[in-house]
Amino acid sequence: MAGTHGRDPLSKETAMPHFDAQFRALLSPNLAAAEIEQIPDLTTERARVLIDRIDRVRLFGHAYALLTNLTYGAYGPDDVLDFAREHDLAGICIHVLDGEERSLSRMNDDQLRAFAARAHGYGLALHLEISTTEREPVDEAVRIAGILGVQHIRVYSRYEGQLSQVLSRIEDDLRRLGDLADTHGLHFSFEQHEELRSGEIARLLRTVGHPRLHVMFDFGNMINAYERPMDALAQLAPHILQAHLKGVHVLPEGDGFGHRGVLQGSPEDDLPGARMLFDLLMLGDDEPQVITFALEQENLYYAPAFRHHSEGDDPFIPYRELSTTDLPEGWTLRDLLAAEPGWAVDQVVHVRGQLARMRELAAARLAAADTLAGAR
Repeated sequence: MAGTHGRDPLSKETAMPHFDAQFRALLSPNLAAAEIEQIPDLTTERARVLIDRIDRVRLFGHAYALLTNLTYGAYGPDDVLDFAREHDLAGICIHVLDGEERSLSRMNDDQLRAFAARAHGYGLALHLEISTTEREPVDEAVRIAGILGVQHIRVYSRYEGQLSQVLSRIEDDLRRLGDLADTHGLHFSFEQHEELRSGEIARLLRTVGHPRLHVMFDFGNMINAYERPMDALAQLAPHILQAHLKGVHVLPEGDGFGHRGVLQGSPEDDLPGARMLFDLLMLGDDEPQVITFALEQENLYYAPAFRHHSEGDDPFIPYRELSTTDLPEGWTLRDLLAAEPGWAVDQVVHVRGQLARMRELAAARLAAADTLAGAR
């Protein structure tokens, strides 16, 4: 990891205070005071790494950003490809069920091959997602991946029971996923999905110890597991291969927290999005560790608190349905269908704006260092 925390600079050179102040201001929104103190100085070496990572970043479209149109409108997987191509993204993350009767799960082999050819013609990578680790749907996703030429599949568990029992079942599933990954040349990314805590997931991955099993880090799902975003990122950092970017408004619920999806970067967004983006960019030593930054705008989505402050050592984990965004009060379906694509564009603009500002500061820092060196 290319040093993202504290005041241990990547070079012997002292960072320039005015650049540090601007950099800290950029990364500090929605951080606690102690977390702001941990923002690193913008040294010349850190600036060089940051510029390289931004220039190589792979932004993906995410089908969930268009889910209402995929579920209740006329969109299908091809429309997700078209969105990614229109906005010059590197690929898409798409659930095998997105699009209902038009989904990848309903396509025959020829239709799947045609979809893969369309993506290839656009120069777009394909990553699949499913919402389980159970045998039959995993096997079907692996079959679809083989036809599409996909190497990356996102999974998460939805088991009900005492936490210890749930973790034991997931461990068994992860061992099987590792075997499938070896057999089919795949990588599986396990998402922290609102009910498991980051330390629990990290321990599972360390226990299984398979090099093709990773983490899909979601910007907001740790809220429902009674975790702070930066704590969750720190615990999962060694395992993160992909990330879901989004905005979240935190909702206190008893001695826990639910969340509502909001436009990323809006005044309602309670997440330290800029800091998380920076830390994810800087993961990895010689090469970027995070290969996919998926733009998963989830405006109006709601998820309740799953974990609580007062829970015991082995709490009961309730069953959860597949994630979906219900029609909010005061909205018509027609209005929601019309608004959703614009929200997806808003996120593309916001994230690219954050990346551009980070790169601008890093480039200015290097230019100032060169000027100073030339004057000596």
